[in-house]
Amino acid sequence: MNTRHSEQQATGRDDPTRRRILGVGIATLDLIHTVAVYPPEDAEVRAAAQRRARGGNCANTLAVLADLGHACAWAGTLAEDAGGAFLQADLSARGIDCRHAVRVPGGISPTSYVALSQATGSRTIVHYRDLPELDAAAFARIPLDGWHWIHFEGRNPHETQQMLARCRRALPRIPLSVELEKPRSGMESLLRGPDVLLIARGFALADGGPGVADDPRVYLTELAKRTTANILVLGWGEAGAWLLVRATAPLHLPASVPERVVDTLGAGDVLNAGMIDGLLRGASPTDALTRAIALAGLKCGRSGFDGLAAAIRRTEAGDDQGQPGPDR
Repeated sequence: MNTRHSEQQATGRDDPTRRRILGVGIATLDLIHTVAVYPPEDAEVRAAAQRRARGGNCANTLAVLADLGHACAWAGTLAEDAGGAFLQADLSARGIDCRHAVRVPGGISPTSYVALSQATGSRTIVHYRDLPELDAAAFARIPLDGWHWIHFEGRNPHETQQMLARCRRALPRIPLSVELEKPRSGMESLLRGPDVLLIARGFALADGGPGVADDPRVYLTELAKRTTANILVLGWGEAGAWLLVRATAPLHLPASVPERVVDTLGAGDVLNAGMIDGLLRGASPTDALTRAIALAGLKCGRSGFDGLAAAIRRTEAGDDQGQPGPDR
């Protein structure tokens, strides 16, 4: 465990806002190439920089939550290769408990090949994966006592639905969240059980059709009828995010845009972490999402995820009179 996290644990041990969070999803090996502009087809360009990083939606979200002071654990699958060793070392260095990870002999670590454009800060990803997902049988071996929040990546609907059902039976009062990033067969089954849905724009467009882009409020209102979730968050990138709290009208909150967009890779994962953190600390859904958007904006203005908690605290300690408020 690194010194920074050890100090964080020492100062946060008696912090009543420090919570135990279990995240279920993937961790990937990201090979990130920074290019001046995204290359056209059949081009050969020189990268300005290259780095290797831990990625994966759930792993990224947990890394930010750990930085924000929570005690996090990750459940997923790890290949027994050099990439798997790198991923476990990175998570462990951030204080994320990996004891519930399942090792897959002979497996190859999921790898994302990322082109990061200096011109726009946007990222294009080519992802390779043949590692099995965590299944319900492996999840059944994880003790459920003591968690304050359990978060699921909506990747393997049949197995994840069984995990959700187990949690709902055993932990009727513990908040459960599900991220809906991409359309997959059986995703409808994940709408029953969670308290919070964290929805990506790509999923909404695929699930609700092209009209969603014209009025996300209609889509959220319709989706609320299909889910047990009381809080629905729809990230909309540079246009901010939408929030629906059951029995209220959808609310739009504008983006927090950095002076210069440097790196949007994982911004949605940061938004999800900020929302979970805010709700765990007792903030209203609107206040939690406002802070989550600010956190995602800070992430877009820097490379990687390190130091986001310190950055948001500095921002909040300064003059924030110019921050945009919600609009309806």
